[in-house]
Amino acid sequence: MSLLTSLIQASTRFQQSLEKRPAVNDAEGQKAKGIGSADPLQPAGPGDDRFTPSGASFGDTNRLKSQKLPLADYKQTVGQDLAFIRETLRHKLAEYNLNPNSAISVNKNENGKIEVGGNLAEETRTRIENDLNVNKNFEDAFSRLSVNEPTLHFMDNALKLNQAYGVNNSLLDTLVSENQQFNGLQDLVHRYDTLRRSAPTDQFEVAANRGSYAFNLNTRA
Repeated sequence: MSLLTSLIQASTRFQQSLEKRPAVNDAEGQKAKGIGSADPLQPAGPGDDRFTPSGASFGDTNRLKSQKLPLADYKQTVGQDLAFIRETLRHKLAEYNLNPNSAISVNKNENGKIEVGGNLAEETRTRIENDLNVNKNFEDAFSRLSVNEPTLHFMDNALKLNQAYGVNNSLLDTLVSENQQFNGLQDLVHRYDTLRRSAPTDQFEVAANRGSYAFNLNTRA
């Protein structure tokens, strides 16, 4: 066999070897792929651990709406009337030479007149009541307080429960407007009073009616 013939045969065998090699590699690759790959990933359903709900829920929207209330501003407004009434009553105690720690209460009767309660002599009680009933500033402050404070108390408690336990109060959600321009204290007081009158529930016990409101000085009531 000549050298040329030997080279040709060797070249042919080498070429045939190269042509057969990809088929083997492909088969091995497919086998490896079948062993190492997982099943196609299916879309996660609501019950799948990988599923995480996105977007704000209705409850979250109401919670955010309520959290935007300027509660500190409401408390400042109510606090001004509280301070005025408290100081007026303290001056009355001093004016009639009564113990400054005397426990007294103020409320309005069915006729809208201011009444004073407490361990007072009848004559002194009558004179204080007469003084307070002719004091227009006191009467106006008490009238505002009798509706503002119960409403503020309700909202404050509802928001505290929401923050502590994540529980929304449906009545608070109803009171609060989406438009913050309509969430002034008087707007909320009006809605609260309307709801209380139209659909009284146990949740309104904090302010059963305006006539039952009483301001207490030197007492825990």
